[in-house]
Amino acid sequence: MTQAEPAARRFHVHARHTEGHNARVVEEVSFEAAAVAYVEDFSPPVTTEDDLSVIVRDVESGHEHCFRIDLETGDAAPCG
Repeated sequence: MTQAEPAARRFHVHARHTEGHNARVVEEVSFEAAAVAYVEDFSPPVTTEDDLSVIVRDVESGHEHCFRIDLETGDAAPCG
């Protein structure tokens, strides 16, 4: 039996240090995928740090998560 692909959801994403500026709505299957897609596709303004924190909010439910993206590897981890 094959597994169904997870359904894409709409997420509102912005870089944490921009206070909502340069926010985008992306369609992805998870909060983590939305965070990485935002950084890869939209090139938000970055600081001199090696990573970037982004806020990801599910448009439908309003649930929100923060992720720290390693700009060299593209790995996402929850903000600490």
